[in-house]
Amino acid sequence: MDDEEIKKKYPWPRRRVIRSLWHALSGLAFHALTKLKIEGKENLPRRGPLLVVANHFNFADPALLIGIVPWPIEMIGGAVMPNAPDQVKWIARSYGVIPVHRGTGRREALVAGESVLKAGGILGIFPEGQSNAPYLRKARPGAAFLAARVCCPILPLGIDGTPRILPRLRQRDRATVTVRVGMPFGPYDVGDEAGPEHRRRLDEIGDDIMRHIAALIPSEHHGVYSHDDRVREAARAGDTWNF
Repeated sequence: MDDEEIKKKYPWPRRRVIRSLWHALSGLAFHALTKLKIEGKENLPRRGPLLVVANHFNFADPALLIGIVPWPIEMIGGAVMPNAPDQVKWIARSYGVIPVHRGTGRREALVAGESVLKAGGILGIFPEGQSNAPYLRKARPGAAFLAARVCCPILPLGIDGTPRILPRLRQRDRATVTVRVGMPFGPYDVGDEAGPEHRRRLDEIGDDIMRHIAALIPSEHHGVYSHDDRVREAARAGDTWNF
């Protein structure tokens, strides 16, 4: 599939009715099933283009993000979600998440994401990728690539508490889930760099994005962005991504 076909496949905006429905249902579900706190609402921009980034510690994070933001949002997510129940996978397909297929270079997702942002849309992405660790890991290059290609503002969100939702519900209790909205930052511009220098600059941008997220979550979850050498090394040792 060439770039033009990809852009036609993922126009902005799309699936307005079903996405409005999932926005409402998700918001209601999280308010009913958790003690949801949202801090920093005043930092939410009124319109795009905007790249929304957040930490990803639990399969519930994408649904939470869809439910709390005040505008339609396009999402990039894994085509395979090994840590999510089948019901959550069905929601992702119904919502129309732009899928990332591992081993394919993620070209379709990046072209689609860039097209959304250039159309003035709002795009959500979890820079780390998988939700299989309770601490921050190094960012994959996708978020940095999009931020540099489009030169748009970036909105960081810190999500705390989603891994506790199901255990607390089994105890007939509600977990406290806190979402902190940071100040928008950026944009970035890498110019016409190419090759190893371009990848080095994308890594720097990815680290900067993750540090903005780290500032919004408790320090025990900072992982490779912790100020504690032992915490950083333990996080690196547990990182299963192949860069």
